Amino acid sequence: MLFMTTRRTAIAGMVTALMLGLTAAGTAAPAVDNAAERTPGEAYKRTELYFGGSKPDGSVITPTDFELFVDKEVTPAFPDGLTWLEAHGQWMGGKEDSYVLILLYLPTKRSANRDIEEIRTDYKKQFQQQSVLRADSVERVSF
Repeated sequence: MLFMTTRRTAIAGMVTALMLGLTAAGTAAPAVDNAAERTPGEAYKRTELYFGGSKPDGSVITPTDFELFVDKEVTPAFPDGLTWLEAHGQWMGGKEDSYVLILLYLPTKRSANRDIEEIRTDYKKQFQQQSVLRADSVERVSF
């Protein structure tokens, strides 16, 4: 009797699995043309730099100060374009205004890393900053 119950359970399980498989096959999503679904554009490197907006003595680095720094130190290295934003953040337990610089450049720009590190170093020296945060990624870009 136990053998028969086990056999019936096994057969019922196989029939259920077969039915579920057939049902799933009938509702499968149609194939998608991958070429049509790709994001347009090409791969670019993206670097975001986060600059503090206050000096250690409490004086403020104004948007004009930052724009002059960008014009002198950043634009010559990245003349094709850039974006900078005024931001608000926290650092080492204190809140302060800050600036975010976004650079998009082709991976073939060999001088990019050196240029970015010089920008960071120059800002820290000019405005007595402990750090300039750098975040790098690769993005798909279309103009």
